Amino acid sequence: MVELRYFAAARAALGRSEDALTLDDGATVGDVVAHLTSGAPDAGPVLARCSVLLNGRRAAPGDVVPDGSRLDLLPPFAGG
Repeated sequence: MVELRYFAAARAALGRSEDALTLDDGATVGDVVAHLTSGAPDAGPVLARCSVLLNGRRAAPGDVVPDGSRLDLLPPFAGG
């Protein structure tokens, strides 16, 4: 089981702030984003721009997501 948290525009696009997801062994960050996009196609443009943190560290699409992890999806923020 993997904990997913969505912030700002990602939360608005998906209509929720968190999920729990069971992944296949070897699933990557890119697989998770593709899964979310397939379930909410309108959220795809937002999710494509998100930074993803895997257990608090920036993750690349090819990074494997171990069971028990937390993924945070953070869209670009404006302001200063």
